[in-house]
Amino acid sequence: MIFAKQAKLAAGWAQNVRLTVIDGRITAIASEQAAQVSDICIDTLLPSVANLHSHSFQRAMAGMTEYRMAGKDSFWTWRDLMYRFTSHLTPEHVEAIAAFVFLEMQEAGYASVGEFHYLHHQPDGTPYDDLGELSGRIAAAACATGIGLTHLPVLYTYGGAGQAALQPGQARFGNTVDQFNDLVARARQHVGHLPDDCGLGIAPHSLRATSPDDLRAVLAHNTQGPIHIHIAEQPKEVSDVESWLGARPVEWLLENADINLDWCLIHATHMTADETRGLAKSGAVAGLCPITEANLGDGPFNGPPYLTAGGAFGVGSDSNVLISLTEELRTLEYSQRLRDIARNVLVVGEGSVGDTIYAGAAKGGAQALGRGAGEIAVGALADLVAIDSTAPSLCALRQDQLLDGLVFAAKDDVVTDVWSAGRHAVRDGRHIKRDEIIANYRTALQNLMASV
Repeated sequence: MIFAKQAKLAAGWAQNVRLTVIDGRITAIASEQAAQVSDICIDTLLPSVANLHSHSFQRAMAGMTEYRMAGKDSFWTWRDLMYRFTSHLTPEHVEAIAAFVFLEMQEAGYASVGEFHYLHHQPDGTPYDDLGELSGRIAAAACATGIGLTHLPVLYTYGGAGQAALQPGQARFGNTVDQFNDLVARARQHVGHLPDDCGLGIAPHSLRATSPDDLRAVLAHNTQGPIHIHIAEQPKEVSDVESWLGARPVEWLLENADINLDWCLIHATHMTADETRGLAKSGAVAGLCPITEANLGDGPFNGPPYLTAGGAFGVGSDSNVLISLTEELRTLEYSQRLRDIARNVLVVGEGSVGDTIYAGAAKGGAQALGRGAGEIAVGALADLVAIDSTAPSLCALRQDQLLDGLVFAAKDDVVTDVWSAGRHAVRDGRHIKRDEIIANYRTALQNLMASV
């Protein structure tokens, strides 16, 4: 049993709440209760937010790409550096980095992650003896940390729009549709060893890295689970796809695929007004990664018209240059304020911006990962986060201001506990395997840096 002095339930705030969790799900909720001796007692309980988009291996290169070279730096120059970095990664590196990243996510308040996984083969493109070797390493990292994993193997067939050949730096990513389907089958076996709340989806990398025929084929073969795709991240990507397919990426996808609740469009950054309304009405989730989008110079999302049209959204840490749930949420709002020269932008009508962003990200992230979570309700997965409302950054706030304080004034150190489908991995602000996982990560990084 979990006892919380206060909790943000699906129906609103409640006091002195006791939750019963059985087999990873919330089976009973009662308020105005007294704590029992056997209860896990915490201060404030919230539904956890899902991290819907991560490339875990990129965490190990954080800080290595912030030196300005001659000429204009861009997403595309960053991407070249990332390709060079991947050539040095071994399966052992991939597992140790992912475990560290998942630990950081949990300590920041995330209970689950969508790992958008495109690092499949050896550096020269030769498959491992186990085609799903690196998917297995991601699953092993999830097992070690207890995070709720939605694994998303990536179809990456071409080097650019128009079915351009893969570049040497992309060799580790490449698969034909048939090979990809085999890889997904092998990844499903690896994920099958994890707890039942963990699952598998697919991720056609982007329209520029696949083709209409390949996209149709892979969707026809993989009919269950979430579908994630990079879309409209950069103006060059938009113009390249439009020149090739005769339509902008979001426009083309809405017209040529059955975009529905299973879909998550990552970096839906550069959209027209019609595309924004169309995506909102489709029921799909807009997957936003504000820290990475700022770091890479992607640009801000069309937030106000998207929310007005009823669009669902969630947040992810993408490149993992910084893993911070509070920073991700506030950067989402601040990007809108900087563009619009206004305050309190991401709320329709009147209301709390922090509450709107937090609740929206919790529900949209759960939808994007295919997890029955995102709110504290009977029957939902016990993806939960506890925060300390007596922390200096929050202690002066009324209950109805608490999520505003969390989003705009607090750091992740206010997180005390995290449960992933009832697995209590973070206690008193620390992951229960913190020392072991960080030691493994440091060893892996020392070996990796020696090879770079």
